[in-house]
Amino acid sequence: MKKVILIGDSIRLGYQDYVKEGLKNVAQVFSPEENCRFAQYVLRFLRDWKAQWDIGEDVDLVHWNVGLWDVLRLYGEDTFTTPEYYEEALKRIVRQMKKFFPNAKLVFATSTSVVEEGYKSKDLCRFNSDIEKFNEIAVRTLAPMGVGINDLYEITKNIPDYCRSDMTHFKTKEGTKIIGDRVLQVICKNLDISANDIQIEDFEIVDIPDSILGL
Repeated sequence: MKKVILIGDSIRLGYQDYVKEGLKNVAQVFSPEENCRFAQYVLRFLRDWKAQWDIGEDVDLVHWNVGLWDVLRLYGEDTFTTPEYYEEALKRIVRQMKKFFPNAKLVFATSTSVVEEGYKSKDLCRFNSDIEKFNEIAVRTLAPMGVGINDLYEITKNIPDYCRSDMTHFKTKEGTKIIGDRVLQVICKNLDISANDIQIEDFEIVDIPDSILGL
């Protein structure tokens, strides 16, 4: 069976079970139990997670994201992570991933959109302009390093409100399917997995251009 790793924040936690179910006959899926939060957290704990999973170098694909915690603005101040450090942390994460999983394809998922007015207090808020800026940094930084890009921001920026569970998340049946199907489509395309092998009713592999994926 293939070996797939999912790493990321609460958006990843929202689609994780859906993706695991879809891949259950073709891939082992490994993922941290906790919310992976911001870039520095992933950089710190990547080695620990690998040790917990007790896996070697035979990982086929790592699908990962960081960003929503990094763009968080607390108490009216700047983003939790500076753009400069975000770029450097992404580079360091990729270097570690290539060291720990040398045979794996790496795919980065851009941060999803938010409903800005849903944040009632300036003590804790996110702005789509910050998310777009950090996503641009990620694509610009990671694509030259050979990392594929799964643009989840693009498919969520105009997503219907009924697909959202709050201003940040998509933990509805419809939202989970939209994002989960996209992640499965990207994994299938990278690992040559047939739609017939996916254990999700009505799942199909759509033609996602390489230019969108960053492959």
